[in-house]
Amino acid sequence: MMIEVRGLTARAGAAELLRGVEFGVPPGRVTALAGPSGSGKTTTALALLGESEPGVELRGTVRVAGVPVVDEDGVTPEAAGLRGGTVAYLPQHPGSALNPARRTGAVLRELARLHGRSTAGEAVRKAQLPAEKPVLRRFPHQFSGGQRQRVALAQVLACGPRALVLDEPSTGLDSVTRLRLIEELAGLAADGMALLLLSHDHDMVRALADHVVLLDDGRVTAQGSPQDLLPAATTPVGLRKSAPTAPARLDVQNLTAWIRPGGRDEVLHDVSLSLTPGGCLAVAGPSGSGKTTLARCMAGLHERHRGRILLDGVPLPPLRRRDRTQMRRVQYVWQEVRGSFDERRPVLDQVARTAVRLRGVRPAEAVEEAAEFLARLGVDPSTARRPPAALSGGELQRAAFARAALARPDVLVCDEITTALDAAATDLVLGEVARLRADGAAILWIGHDLSLLPAVADTLLVLDGGRVVERGNLGRVLAEPDSETTRLLIRAARPRRSDP
Repeated sequence: MMIEVRGLTARAGAAELLRGVEFGVPPGRVTALAGPSGSGKTTTALALLGESEPGVELRGTVRVAGVPVVDEDGVTPEAAGLRGGTVAYLPQHPGSALNPARRTGAVLRELARLHGRSTAGEAVRKAQLPAEKPVLRRFPHQFSGGQRQRVALAQVLACGPRALVLDEPSTGLDSVTRLRLIEELAGLAADGMALLLLSHDHDMVRALADHVVLLDDGRVTAQGSPQDLLPAATTPVGLRKSAPTAPARLDVQNLTAWIRPGGRDEVLHDVSLSLTPGGCLAVAGPSGSGKTTLARCMAGLHERHRGRILLDGVPLPPLRRRDRTQMRRVQYVWQEVRGSFDERRPVLDQVARTAVRLRGVRPAEAVEEAAEFLARLGVDPSTARRPPAALSGGELQRAAFARAALARPDVLVCDEITTALDAAATDLVLGEVARLRADGAAILWIGHDLSLLPAVADTLLVLDGGRVVERGNLGRVLAEPDSETTRLLIRAARPRRSDP
């Protein structure tokens, strides 16, 4: 057994985070940990490296390649020697694994030389990154969220590990890239690597995993095959739709954006769109097609662009020059939410701060309003009073949504805001989106989950290479796509397991 976990417990003071977790991962197999946000998946995964969040004590038996990592006395001294070369970990938020000051290619070559088990070229190929020199010379902030996920995966693979732990590896990936990732991970398993997959993406788990371990409240509630334990995907109940006949609330006209000064590295080319009060426009496309750059331009965070962005017909300046009213009216929910929180302050206070700064609500009333909103999203107020590091990725994602929604915006830009959520939590978020739309908010919804779009959007815009390749009524586009890009996204949306 490459990975063996027996009676694993984790405590933070009086709180029990894990309660006797047990499972194994043989070489050449894929085991998936599934369960709601906060169920203990990431805590379990970190234990395989002999790591934990500050204040968390591990006990039990964890062995990787026969080497003890955790025993009844806690983390063993041997644990440090396993990291990278024997077991490697891909975190849920790739930004935390990337050095912002170093170019991608240099890091990959250094890791490959250090471990001597792979090459930078092999890692790039398996992670589906373009191998062109200009791409490898980029810094992490010059990639899209989905591309950063692949950069982080390439760094992990450059170490040549024998066991690989992947925490939500499909986050930020379009359906085509996700399907190719599944094929590459299946190939790694076929070559003898042991894979532990943490994912809310049940389609991915069904297509890839041999065995599933269900966690809830830190306990293993069931183990078995994906087909027996995971329900078939269902289409969420549709939200209230409004006919987009009203004048545009936000208008984007002929937007072209670039990364580097001087207009080089264009990532958007002459993009136009409009959002109407109570309407929702979905934006889809391959990773790196410009979706997040579009969102950041609308939020005023990306200034290297030309074209016009109008709010009720009035030009919107960059964020640094927007007044309080403009900030309140246009809100943005980040794709990589962990980096948008101050690690030194409780999450609840940061969520409440929006209502204080942008709506003039008294601090005590804002905290109460924030706690009620988070409770509706399934995040307990006692959990929200912790610092960001003590919350799961799904809990932080809902907190980021609540923080923006408490501004009561007229325009809400949502960039992949359900990627870390299970089905129940996703439904709670969709319910709040419906309330915002009923109050007249215009929504821009960036999402790779095509099956979710009928529950959210009225119209669909598809980007590829920074250009609009298709737009129109959502139902019509999904049923009769005109562009090859859209057809590829639809065909790849539901991966299926191909057993030998």
